[in-house]
Amino acid sequence: MNEREILTHLQNGTIETDGYVPWGSNFTVVVTSVCDGQELQAVYKPRQGERPLWDFPTGTLCNRERAAFLVSQAAGWDIVPPTVLMQGPKGLGSLQLFINHDPEVHFFNFEEKQTLHDALKTICLFDVITNNADRKGGHIIMEDHEDDPNHASNGRLWAIDHGIAFHDEPKLRTVVWDYAGQPIPQNLLADLDKLDKSVRSPAEGDLGGQLQPLLSSRELKAFSYRVRRMLDLKVFPEPGPGRPYPWPMV
Repeated sequence: MNEREILTHLQNGTIETDGYVPWGSNFTVVVTSVCDGQELQAVYKPRQGERPLWDFPTGTLCNRERAAFLVSQAAGWDIVPPTVLMQGPKGLGSLQLFINHDPEVHFFNFEEKQTLHDALKTICLFDVITNNADRKGGHIIMEDHEDDPNHASNGRLWAIDHGIAFHDEPKLRTVVWDYAGQPIPQNLLADLDKLDKSVRSPAEGDLGGQLQPLLSSRELKAFSYRVRRMLDLKVFPEPGPGRPYPWPMV
């Protein structure tokens, strides 16, 4: 299925619980989504299962998961798996396509890392503009279809778990500081320019219009500011004061 078909499936399917993800701080379930006789594995994060945080409004984490996908899609980066908001067995929540991967393979132990710099720079810039407060090494996964070694998506990097992003105050915590101080590649700057125009437009089909129901006005303005700031700076930022790394780091 292409992306549009996957999103339609996730939005309209009936989900059946496969198992729980025990290491997450919020209620997270691996499910099978069934629609028109087809099945997809997905990750369901219901709003009512979100653990309250002192610095993020209660019940907004699933919105941020959806917002992260929309930003990735609008930029043309396609690094966040297809994600929708839908009514599941435990109420409204985010439902994200499950990516086949080995959980023991992550940012800190990728082999031949030099071949992944383009993808990692994209994820790094994505985290900066979304103000991602929790980019652990295990939140960058490599697609792996063990049963099909010739699968076209084997080796592709994906970024997951964006429930605590888009805060209007500086919150960036990430393990990807490898490119600090380096110039942002021209192709990524061109993507940012496109993103800047889309996020400042309130039209329904543009990113600004899509994000309005998901983020507060302050968060939306702060996001737009970060995009323009990176366009002006043209370099990846250095770690800021405070706690620029997440914990645990994996």
